[in-house]
Amino acid sequence: MRIALIQQSNTDDIQANLDKSLAGIRRAAEQGARLVILQELHTGPYFCQTEDTGIFDLAEPIPGPTTQTLSELAAELGVVIVGSLFERRAAGLYHNTAVVLDSDGRLVGRYRKMHIPDDPGYYEKFYFTPGDLGFHPVDTSVGRLGVLVCWDQWFPEAARLMALAGAELLIYPTAIGWDPDDNAEEQARQREAWITVQRAHAVANGVPVAACNRVGFEADPSGVGAGSRFWGSSFVCGPQGEFLDQASTDEEACLLVDVDLARGEAVRRIWPFLRDRRIDAYEDLLKRYRDD
Repeated sequence: MRIALIQQSNTDDIQANLDKSLAGIRRAAEQGARLVILQELHTGPYFCQTEDTGIFDLAEPIPGPTTQTLSELAAELGVVIVGSLFERRAAGLYHNTAVVLDSDGRLVGRYRKMHIPDDPGYYEKFYFTPGDLGFHPVDTSVGRLGVLVCWDQWFPEAARLMALAGAELLIYPTAIGWDPDDNAEEQARQREAWITVQRAHAVANGVPVAACNRVGFEADPSGVGAGSRFWGSSFVCGPQGEFLDQASTDEEACLLVDVDLARGEAVRRIWPFLRDRRIDAYEDLLKRYRDD
């Protein structure tokens, strides 16, 4: 199956950002993609660099205008689309939500980001309520997709639970970048850690992984921070962690990758990690920390 990851830079122009995503989807479909993945919060800038109540005006319901636009395009092109939206569930209740539109245009699934960061330049707890839909893959015309979002990608538990529910492909819409004030060595360590932990999810679960990140510099609207230079590097790896393709750190891209979902079963036959899990001895995983 050919999949596409649309890595793009964003501005404050919401319509222009969406138009860029839609154009990327069309290019991908023209080149044979059956599944197209968009980056985290693809319709706008990464607004979590600062805390501003006016930003809540950008949130929208699901279903809503953007899901309708994506739905119509999915049906027109016959592709599955994974989008990422700022969901308005109710006044004062918002989520960072990924949506899945099937190739006939139906909204077949949504995932609300479960792990919410609160770090310098990533003040997401101010905006997003932690997800409450759990870790459930979405069945589509191209397979069962385990869709997670950005910060979720650091947690092996999230990947494992998706795999245990039958996910054939793990997908991570992402917005992550460098603090321009960090030195080159620290920046390199952070990017490599991001790549490594996701490749490990592929290995530990015997499934391919697709991570779609944004690219380009976005200033801190408050002027307090140094802004964020998103490191792109969108990639797809196979079920043994092998790179299938990767985008650059500094350019927009429509990354097209052919993925063999059937390889997962072949890999699991030689590395039967699910068989050998000691589920009778993992109760301490439900603790925050072991103090004994």
